Amino acid sequence: MSFTEKAKSKAQQLTGVAKERIGDVTDNERLRGEGATDQSTARAREGVKDAGRRARDTFR
Repeated sequence: MSFTEKAKSKAQQLTGVAKERIGDVTDNERLRGEGATDQSTARAREGVKDAGRRARDTFR
């Protein structure tokens, strides 16, 4: 995973955290859900990219 991709993923995670916390403060279920989704998506993207890299390295 390149530095740019990791930075984008971390930015999406932080955005998700912010949305989720704002949703908590304002009691907005939709915003909480969006925040959780953003975080999960970013973590999954990192996991898939890292798993692919490890698999590639295994076969070298």
